[in-house]
Amino acid sequence: MRFNHVCYEYNVHYAFYPFHDRIAPLVRLSAKWLDAMTVLFCKRIVLKSLFEESYIGAMKVKNRFIRSATWENMTTEDGHMTDKLYDIYQELAEGEVGLIITGYANIVEEEQPNPGMMGIYDDSFINEYKKLTSIVHDSDSKIVMQLAYGGTKTTHNVGSRIIFAPSEVPERGTQTLGKAMTKEEIDYIVDAFAKAAGRAKDAGFDGVEIHGAHTYLINQFLSPYYNQREDEYGGSLENRIRFLLEIYTQMRSVVGDDFPILVKLTASEFFEGGLTFEETRSICKTLERIGVDGIEISGNIHGKAKEMVGESYDGYTIQEEGYFLEYGKVISNEVSVPVITVGGLSDINTIEDIANDTNIQYFAIARPLLSEPGLIKRWKEGDRTPGQCERCSKCRTRRGNFCVVYNKR
Repeated sequence: MRFNHVCYEYNVHYAFYPFHDRIAPLVRLSAKWLDAMTVLFCKRIVLKSLFEESYIGAMKVKNRFIRSATWENMTTEDGHMTDKLYDIYQELAEGEVGLIITGYANIVEEEQPNPGMMGIYDDSFINEYKKLTSIVHDSDSKIVMQLAYGGTKTTHNVGSRIIFAPSEVPERGTQTLGKAMTKEEIDYIVDAFAKAAGRAKDAGFDGVEIHGAHTYLINQFLSPYYNQREDEYGGSLENRIRFLLEIYTQMRSVVGDDFPILVKLTASEFFEGGLTFEETRSICKTLERIGVDGIEISGNIHGKAKEMVGESYDGYTIQEEGYFLEYGKVISNEVSVPVITVGGLSDINTIEDIANDTNIQYFAIARPLLSEPGLIKRWKEGDRTPGQCERCSKCRTRRGNFCVVYNKR
């Protein structure tokens, strides 16, 4: 292995080749030792690249770190901003997070799957979100709003509202049963997603993310377990993806070609009869073809991650550091749009290795930033100690979602 070959593997190629030509004649070292030193040197270059600018569609991001969408449970009852919530986003932006994805926002007023979640269901939110996006932009960070319809993945106010679902199949965790949607109701939700994206753009957000994971409504349409329909929205994967594609297409017609639209997907549903990884791979290729700007690969293992680490599903294994890394790695080799991995990331050394060894381009972090909003800044300044999050999953409290160990509020 020669110097130029090693550096090609670590994304710097010939940049330091002349440097090698000067050094090699001066020191009589074995080629093996020189190559080992080269690998270490080039890895440091890649580490710096985690803090270099890159693009998700037309959106320039200052580093490769993303705050994954995190439900804060700190809005007013009807989903409007509070001072406490503004402060959280300011801390994240000042902490050098390159891209912040908001907690999921409900797109229709009558559907709020959890209390204290952000709203984007009418124009009354636009001005307060202009303040939010300005706060984030003042620190040279970017902010994307996550848009969602929760559906039956809820126990909040069940019985007091109509909850839509693709079919009358209860959600496995909550056991909540929804109403099978008519074509008119499907059109209503598709239109609501598109209008919500338009409001987000008007409010100064740098993009939106469609939440198609975690057994929320879009995920259920994709799933052969939850989607038992016999019309054009059910049966084959081509039909099951139709709801998501209609949302994207109408959303794109509202926001234009240059406004980034990301999609969050479940790698696999991790149970027999559910959405498989092979199907998710096919969905990602379709999303690439129609113009989606980024894909975040996640999984519905809330509260079960510790016991599921090491288990294999669809031929790939859930990792302790980077739960869905193996799934994201495969997809990143098959599509050209940026792939984001999320789940169980708290060690910059591991993140650096993933950046070296895969085509995954972005790294989304949630709970570690609840305990330490300045984590990315600390890493940037040279302190490579892993995030202090204990992974205790006690961050959901009655007073909001925050770290009860290190960052009490």
